[in-house]
Amino acid sequence: MILVCGIPSETPLQMVTSNLEKMSADFVLLNQRTFPKCELWYEVNVGKIVGELHVGERTYQLQEFTAVYPRLMDDRFLPELSDEPPDSSLRKHCRSFHDTLIRWMEIAPALVINRCAPMASNSSKPYQAQLIREQGFLVPETLITNEPELVREFRAKHGRVIYKSISAVRSIVQELNDEDEERLERIRWCPTQFQAFVEGTNLRVHTVGGEAFATAVRSEATDYRYAARQAGEPAELREVTLSSGLSEKCLRLSQALGLEFAGIDLKVTPEDDVYCFEVNPCPAFSYYEANTGQAISAAVARRLASASARAAAA
Repeated sequence: MILVCGIPSETPLQMVTSNLEKMSADFVLLNQRTFPKCELWYEVNVGKIVGELHVGERTYQLQEFTAVYPRLMDDRFLPELSDEPPDSSLRKHCRSFHDTLIRWMEIAPALVINRCAPMASNSSKPYQAQLIREQGFLVPETLITNEPELVREFRAKHGRVIYKSISAVRSIVQELNDEDEERLERIRWCPTQFQAFVEGTNLRVHTVGGEAFATAVRSEATDYRYAARQAGEPAELREVTLSSGLSEKCLRLSQALGLEFAGIDLKVTPEDDVYCFEVNPCPAFSYYEANTGQAISAAVARRLASASARAAAA
């Protein structure tokens, strides 16, 4: 049986569950907003994990779940808690439930897309960049600093420079301009990542199990996710076929990071050099699927269903 966790109305989750329904797969959809009616417990005994998930009047044996797809929002910001004081019993129950759920997923003998531990590499972009480089990808020359003068020297050396956050906190990638340079004193309180700008074509590659889906993105924006804001018009996305060598390289990168599902951000230069910027361990793939028709959600559903079927046959 498959467990899908998150907000049912969230588009990526909707797309995966829709494909599971088409496949007549046996799955349970856990709406995390129903946490007030949920309970979960588990124990480890002689190497075996047993426990129960209670959702309203329904009870599920945890050991029956052989595949899990979690897309959980930060439970601290669930709408049900908006009027709750910091120390309310409802907040405590919510945190306890989600913490237990996540801890169980980390050790459950099931396919989990993805566990928290391998996803953690994205919490430090400098650390993840080292792992990316180990897999043979080029990484733009990078400066992480809170010293304004070092940034000025870096810009003088490279001409075009972009900047973004170091952590997993989402930031809008911007090109450093003269106006930004005048505000550089502010980075003394916030170390920031600067990178040499790379000319070329943006590629987003989604890897799921042994499949790779590549999307080429054309946009004048520095951060094509915000193309309408930065360039005045939305980005153009199209499906492309990767060479077998690059496809295998992307799959090896995902595997090296311990990720069953990943969104890999690449840029291919006019000289065919391939740079990798980062690997998203919880990709919002629906944007790419909606614009290209690539069956990414179906691939995720197939991976979950095949793992569940193998476990059932074992």
